[in-house]
Amino acid sequence: MSHPNADAPIIPEVHVPDNPVWPALGETATKTLKADIKKMLQEQNAVLVAHYYTDGEIQDLAEETGGCVADSLEMARFGTEHAAETLVVAGVRFMGETSKILNNEKRVIMPDLAATCSLDEGCPKEMFSQFCDAHPEHTVVVYANTSAEVKARSDWVVTSGIALPIIKHLAEKGEKILWGPDKHLGRYVQRLTGAEMIFWPGSCVVHEEFRSVALERLRKLHPDAAILVHPESPEQVVDQADVVGSTTALIDAVKTMDHQEFIVATDAGIFNKMRQVAPDKVLLEAPTMGEGATCQSCARCPWMGMNSLQNLAEVLKNGSNEVEVSANLAAKARLPIQRMLDFAKTMRK
Repeated sequence: MSHPNADAPIIPEVHVPDNPVWPALGETATKTLKADIKKMLQEQNAVLVAHYYTDGEIQDLAEETGGCVADSLEMARFGTEHAAETLVVAGVRFMGETSKILNNEKRVIMPDLAATCSLDEGCPKEMFSQFCDAHPEHTVVVYANTSAEVKARSDWVVTSGIALPIIKHLAEKGEKILWGPDKHLGRYVQRLTGAEMIFWPGSCVVHEEFRSVALERLRKLHPDAAILVHPESPEQVVDQADVVGSTTALIDAVKTMDHQEFIVATDAGIFNKMRQVAPDKVLLEAPTMGEGATCQSCARCPWMGMNSLQNLAEVLKNGSNEVEVSANLAAKARLPIQRMLDFAKTMRK
């Protein structure tokens, strides 16, 4: 059962920037810039890892140069297994931190250290620690979209792909859960497991905007389309889904399902990979409040948009924007992440 959460904190308001607009590059300039980046990656023994929500040009470049395009945990895990001395993380800050936590001996740089996340920003370490201290009988489970300090305060770190089996496992042991920071993902997991949970009241600025009524209208226009929804979305949107899952699960659904049309409720950056794996499928963006041009993100994370070929090249040239996580903090934050990784291994047996 869920807890009334009467003492849930009032979280700070997160300033959401406008989506960046980068100067258009012609075909020749783009080709030259990519060649420069490839050369610098090789010279610096560096590898590029990019999230599914970054610009398609960056995703393609990561794969062309032997890097990877993945979710946040797989990005960090890839870096652990790769021989490169430098990891170039195209994503948002907590992804760079997670890579540094799991690869503390390696150099980790990012195109823009100001690229953050509304879930991370809305869960300050001091406030979250106080919330945990007020509920010492609860097992603390945090989503990967959090700072290194918040991870270090937790018992478990989870991704959207493994949250459900881990919470089910803890609930079967009779543990009470303190969940943070995404309330929608937390309540989705709670509904399916029956776990006793209290929630940090955070949300993702992208997924928060998907609108159930507008989604119903779009489905009537496309009655044969399958609706794919990330569980960070509001409950009324999740309830309409044919598939609810992580970024990887949604990509797999487009590839394996027989449907020819899909309405996708997650960041539109994912369409780049979906088109690669299923070029014959029709992909439609789920509606946001942006129908009236008032949305904050219009299904595009403004912080993910801070990654571009231009600043990727710049950071490789000048060596700036290094992600710093102290060895002591990394060791503490690695424990709940490793707990998740060990649990994932038992699921594969």
